[in-house]
Amino acid sequence: MMRKSLTTIFLNSLKKTLKIQNPILESSTKSFSSSICNWDSSSAAKEKVDCVVIGAGIVGIAIARELAFKGREVLVIDSGPTFGTVTSSRNSEVIHAGIYYPPNSLKAKFCVKGRDMVYKYCSEHDVPHKQIGKLIVATRESEVSKLNELLVRGTENGVNGLRLMEASEAMKMEPELQCAKALFSPVSGIVDTHSLMLSLVGEAENYGAIFSYNTAVLGGNIKGNQVELFVTGSQHLDNWNEGDRLQAELRLLPEVVINSAGLAAVPLAKRLMGLDSSYLPTAYYARGHYFSLSKTKGSPFRHLIYPIPEDGGLGVHVTLDLEGQVKFGPDVEWISGVSDIASFSNRFDYSVRPDRSEIFYPEIRKYYPLLKEGSLEPGYAGIRPKLSGPGMTPSDFVIQGQDVHGVSGLVNLFGIESPGVTASMAIADYVTSWVLHQMN
Repeated sequence: MMRKSLTTIFLNSLKKTLKIQNPILESSTKSFSSSICNWDSSSAAKEKVDCVVIGAGIVGIAIARELAFKGREVLVIDSGPTFGTVTSSRNSEVIHAGIYYPPNSLKAKFCVKGRDMVYKYCSEHDVPHKQIGKLIVATRESEVSKLNELLVRGTENGVNGLRLMEASEAMKMEPELQCAKALFSPVSGIVDTHSLMLSLVGEAENYGAIFSYNTAVLGGNIKGNQVELFVTGSQHLDNWNEGDRLQAELRLLPEVVINSAGLAAVPLAKRLMGLDSSYLPTAYYARGHYFSLSKTKGSPFRHLIYPIPEDGGLGVHVTLDLEGQVKFGPDVEWISGVSDIASFSNRFDYSVRPDRSEIFYPEIRKYYPLLKEGSLEPGYAGIRPKLSGPGMTPSDFVIQGQDVHGVSGLVNLFGIESPGVTASMAIADYVTSWVLHQMN
């Protein structure tokens, strides 16, 4: 797998692989300075490229693979040291069925289609995964109506095999479970997300895609239908404060730009000077913590166990990894006052405080009353890139192309949270088809 430095890739590989013209040094380039954009590109080399995918999370990787497979020359840029270091490696690793999302929403359509694509891909490429099924449980009678709503919604979305279970049947299936009623989803499963991403990256590179890690897109400029990106090495961001001016090391002139930057997608779009800001949504951030189950002999559960969804998430649920280890989470902790710097360079707090377990025990015991005190150990945390805040109606995925913002070749992906892993290959198919149609 290629993991080259910024200089090596741009000054060597790109000229040969992407058929780029010779660099042009421009000393008269305008420097931008504002609270959002504060960089100097006056001495940066200029390069023409075909397709740039910003963000090497699972969605960006899947898009790069699909574009490269269709014959496009693809450069993937990520500020992290390797692929999938942010949201794609900090989630439940669940293959969702497509139950929760409003009918005809992008989340519903891409989840159902992507689920089948992920299962098929994993089977054909020996990616570790398992279709273990899921029980969504009502822990009191007042919640049973919510199960009926989920059954109707999931069926309308095309989720096969859903059925309501009486408490006795669900608890026979899972003896440690306590519930009033349950909805069983046989097509839900789990996947080794890292192995899936590793396989997709390998295929993308085999098709000619180039991955440039430790590389940051500072922002860009739009003149007419030409997007210009300003790029530098990530090491320059380590001690960056908003009042500092950064030096762009390269200016890219791509035919296609896919903004798949996850947590940084909205802040990055704000840094594209010339893009109408009225099309940019407000970004919200919700931290989710996970705790691992210890001090038990074997796993108390064989299936995924989910409570009724809560504001901002799907509730503190039971997830199993492929070795049978049990983890609980995520909860929802809204983060306010996030600066562009934090999202831009992933300066989030991913620590899990042990005392956070005080919130977890009562939630888990609603459906797992035998949970022993002291059996939860801090695991990991992730951040959701959301487009709806506390108390708001959950937002859909947002995929913006020229038909929305008017800029040829630019595709913005906003709010790609759960079920992003499940939907990744379907999103890639959609975005690639759109790009190829627009470019023809």
